[in-house]
Parts: sequence; structure tokens; C-alpha cells
Amino acid sequence: MTMRNQTSTRFKDEIRIIPPWVFFLATLVFLSMATLFVMVLGRDRHAPPLAIRELLGVVAGTVLGCYVVLIGYINRDAGRRSMSRLLWTLIAILVPNGLGIVLYFVLRKPRATRCSQCDAEVQPGFSFCPRCRNRLQPVCPHCQRSVNLGDKFCPYCGGDLEPAAGAPSLSTGQP
Repeated sequence: MTMRNQTSTRFKDEIRIIPPWVFFLATLVFLSMATLFVMVLGRDRHAPPLAIRELLGVVAGTVLGCYVVLIGYINRDAGRRSMSRLLWTLIAILVPNGLGIVLYFVLRKPRATRCSQCDAEVQPGFSFCPRCRNRLQPVCPHCQRSVNLGDKFCPYCGGDLEPAAGAPSLSTGQP
């Protein structure tokens, strides 16, 4: 029996936050640009040949469609990051040449996480939950500095992080 891979990539998770109406709007923009270049510009007697107009319509429609999808993503992502959705959507739309979109991705806040014990929202970089004092990151038992879960040795003091037989593992619980 074959099993499907149930894990989704991060890109798929990010695409899922974009509402379906944004993809519909992007499709309309794409089709409008293709129609504009083929039909409307075809009436001009100095218009380029049909193949060039079709190519220009597809390129312009793709660029503008991606622009619409990015604006929809920014609108939803700003809400996830506790930022003003309206302000960042307007910046992305009104700042010319796509610089508003670049500005958003440079200045956006990191996403908050949840405490595993009390489910409170916790800002990135916190070592303890502000509501229940749960330790959020493992620490070295020797020097008490934060370490990663997969580490075998402390990168600061060189202490062994592997638990000995019967000894508790990395400290991540209540202090």
C-alpha cells in the first residue's frame, strides 16, 4: 500500500492564507491584460504583429496578476503578525514600482508563537511565557544558556547535553 506524504511545505501553508477571491481577481486581471493587448491594440494600424501582442499580453497579465496576489498575501499576513492590515495593504498598493511590497517584507514583524503549556501568545525571542512562566527554550544544565533541541554539546561551554542514564533531559519545564 502506498502512503502519501502528509507533511506540507511551508510555501503551501503560506499560499493557503490568500483568500480565493484574490486568485479570481488575479485571473481577471490576467485575462483583461491579454484582451487589451490582443484586441484593443490590434485596432491601431501601427500595432505590432499578433504574436508579439499575445506575448506582451501574457507577460503584462502575469506580472499584474502576481502583483494582485502579493497584495492579497500582504493583507492576510499583516493580520497574522499583529500589524495594521489596512495600512500595509495601502502601502503595498500606493508606493510605486513594487517598493511597497519590498518594504513590507523588509519591515514585517516576526510571527508570534504559542506557549505549549497555557496556549498564550508569546513574542519571538522570549525564553519564558509571560503568563505561566513556562520555559520555552531548552538550556544547558551547566551554564544555563539557550541551546537547540538537536544539540549534543553546548556551543558555549562545551558541556554534554545528552542525558545520562536516569538523568533528566534538557531543562524545558518550569524553572
